[in-house]
Amino acid sequence: MSENKTDDYDDLLKRARDKLPEEISHHERFQVPSVDSFVEGNTTIFRNFADIVDTINRDSDRFLKYLLRELGTAGEIEESGRVIFKGKLGSKKIEEKIQNFVERYVLCSECGKPDTRLVKEDRITILQCDACGAHRPIRGKKKKVQAMEDRDLREGEVYEVMIQDIGREGDGMARKGKYVIYIPGTTKGEQVKVRINNVTGTLAFGSVVGKGSN
Repeated sequence: MSENKTDDYDDLLKRARDKLPEEISHHERFQVPSVDSFVEGNTTIFRNFADIVDTINRDSDRFLKYLLRELGTAGEIEESGRVIFKGKLGSKKIEEKIQNFVERYVLCSECGKPDTRLVKEDRITILQCDACGAHRPIRGKKKKVQAMEDRDLREGEVYEVMIQDIGREGDGMARKGKYVIYIPGTTKGEQVKVRINNVTGTLAFGSVVGKGSN
């Protein structure tokens, strides 16, 4: 190729790149702020509750009601926007519940974007995505007794699994039956033994306790 043709090609390539839409060349990652909390006496102060509500764009009362139910505690929103939980709660545990809420009530299951809203159709809550047009019903939870009978993952028990994918936050993802297990510090294709720390619905969170027998 002659020098002139090379210059022409480079110039065309530069102009084509300059014309790329901003949404193609720059993808902003949806990220929920880390929980800012501390223990004070027999309570836990959740300082940036309002910031997280703004990020996920959901009703604060509904969000708090979900957290209280999942954390098994009581609490209230102060005028400052902070939440006071009864009991001593670690920020990691609160973040796990928030992640569950986001997966269920915020992120589109088709395109993975947070551009969604909750709508009611015949008494059924629907998650409607304004980005891709997908929609899915928000299923109610089974009664606790039935859930315990159906559960095939037990908190505190160890299972051997293979990491099948990597989640948005960088944690490894494995599947066991109908459950998706999030496991930090793992890589895709790795076989590991995992202790289940928490099970919520069809989501579970675990930690590596050893190598698998692959």
